[in-house]
Amino acid sequence: MIEIRKAIPGDISTIQQITYATWPETYKTILSTEQVEYMLNLIYSREALTKQIKEEGHEFILAYENEVAIAFADYAPMQPGIYKLHKLYALRNQQGKGLGKLLINYIIEEIKPNGATALRLNVNRYNKARQFYEHLGFAVIYEEDIDIGNGYFMNDFVMEKKLFDTQPC
Repeated sequence: MIEIRKAIPGDISTIQQITYATWPETYKTILSTEQVEYMLNLIYSREALTKQIKEEGHEFILAYENEVAIAFADYAPMQPGIYKLHKLYALRNQQGKGLGKLLINYIIEEIKPNGATALRLNVNRYNKARQFYEHLGFAVIYEEDIDIGNGYFMNDFVMEKKLFDTQPC
């Protein structure tokens, strides 16, 4: 049975463990090793994650199976009515089992009472996860190239799922 728990700052090392187990494989054909390392440090260092949780209003959730963390997600409000799914990663041996859908449905149920009308996310234009998100009702609303420093860019689709009068995925 899968249990979803809200993460606390003490869970940062667990979030990092899942990230470091998934990122290199996820992005190996999309980004250079140097860019992956740069982004891991930029986004997933202890300092960056602490800032996201304590200062930027990010809510991290962790999925556990038999008390072992197997996936996580991160979301936060963007603007009135719109929330952003910042991160969603599951250990490779757990992918394809419905964890992503479970985490997104959990987030939708958490944000709808707060007046959320849409959930947005960014996905690399070459990441096969785009099809996963489309299957769950997300649609591309525009493309953007984000300069993240050091000569690197995130070349993304911005996707959105409308939430009014919708059932979970």
